[in-house]
Amino acid sequence: MARASRRALAETDLYQPIHDYLVAQGYTVRGEVRNCDITAVKGDDVIVVEMKRAFGIPLLMQATQRQRITDSVYVALPREAMHRGVGWQGTRHLLRRLELGLMLVSLKRAGGGPSVEVVFHPLPFERKKRRHLKRAVIREAEGRSADLNVGGSRRRKIVTAYRENAIRIACCLDACGPSSPRQLRALGTGPRTLPILSSDVYGWFERIARGVYALRPGARAELAQYPELVKRLREEVKARLGPELWPGGR
Repeated sequence: MARASRRALAETDLYQPIHDYLVAQGYTVRGEVRNCDITAVKGDDVIVVEMKRAFGIPLLMQATQRQRITDSVYVALPREAMHRGVGWQGTRHLLRRLELGLMLVSLKRAGGGPSVEVVFHPLPFERKKRRHLKRAVIREAEGRSADLNVGGSRRRKIVTAYRENAIRIACCLDACGPSSPRQLRALGTGPRTLPILSSDVYGWFERIARGVYALRPGARAELAQYPELVKRLREEVKARLGPELWPGGR
């Protein structure tokens, strides 16, 4: 006979293990004190714990509201909740940034009862800015000639500064035929021309002689994915070459 389906986990299932854990630390523990799921008191030390079955915005809202009462606020989750599509590292960083502690409750252990793990305590968060990351963002933004991507896009290739530079080189080769990096730089492809050609990240370029590169036939189909950008870059190449040197019919 098939077993009946297990009862869904409730927030109240987390209460007793956390209660017992805090009592073992010498706290007087009470449930539902002024809307706090768990309140633990030891002298002037007050701990508040907010419990949820899964990590989410409602939990963070409640926990940050409890910080009006005390700095020692923890969120408590069942251990298995941290494996249900929530990025572990991102969750840890967010909680630390909000100066919240984290408890994980295992309701069943092999050879034992429930257990509580304090992953980290609520501590002041010192935000450190990474200057190299800021510089990288500035370089990337300034390296793009226009706003070529729609924010929030998914499942489509992003036109980075590197990709745009590669497209510019491809447009030059398409218009002028096999060329040297020096000739391409004269058309405005920039100082990264040789590294882009030699690394050939996108499979668009081939070296046909020493210091001479050509566009692979299949690259034109790739360029067709960026019609507006390619049109503008081709016009720029045409302007640099002049009408008399621009290949007819291309």
